Amino acid sequence: MRAINLSNAKSRNAQVGLDIRAVKSNIKMCGPDGQDVRNIRMLKFTPHTAIEMLISQYGEDLTDQIINCDVETDIEKVGLYLNSTKKVFLDSSLKVAHRVSRQHVFYTPEGEEKDSRPYKTTESNINREIPLRWTGKMIPKFKAIRMFAFTRKYQIKHINGLTFDFLYSIAQQLHDSNSMMLIGAGLKGIGPLVMSTGGTPYRAFLEGRVDGDKYCLILHMTNLELKNISL
Repeated sequence: MRAINLSNAKSRNAQVGLDIRAVKSNIKMCGPDGQDVRNIRMLKFTPHTAIEMLISQYGEDLTDQIINCDVETDIEKVGLYLNSTKKVFLDSSLKVAHRVSRQHVFYTPEGEEKDSRPYKTTESNINREIPLRWTGKMIPKFKAIRMFAFTRKYQIKHINGLTFDFLYSIAQQLHDSNSMMLIGAGLKGIGPLVMSTGGTPYRAFLEGRVDGDKYCLILHMTNLELKNISL
């Protein structure tokens, strides 16, 4: 279980647990006769049979080569099962690139490139000396689900009796207001959350639920705001 440094409305903080619970789907895939099926990964093509390489090699004669010689298929390798794989960068010749200059490219709504900057690796900020802070911005639940597309959820858990009371109090406050609280990182407490080094920055909202002496505190993550566009 990972750790997260979280503060409450009184700016008191505690290091608590952060966990993601995988929910097993009760839906399964079946074949025409009801037999179980599973997904597998297979090799589709090799660098030598990639369309870019074939075009550069055969040019206008590529169609005839495909029809007569099956140059697009490496019969010794295509169709092999793949198990563990690693991601690599390729150059224009489809060879492994050992020195890569990564750029962060920005596009207009029409899909045209408008700006590019050197890519900067983000660092995790959820368990630092400066705790994640409440912004004081409460959003009713019914409104939040219409404003943002939440893509990830984490459950925040206590690690001892003291942190139980700490988190229960937070959940109680959110439960009574039927709202979600925006929390932020950094000195001012307004920055996005980065869950792991190199990860995507997310805006984060806390939701609390209480049932007697039990509580549930959920951290909802989003990087997509929903907007009403009139046509």
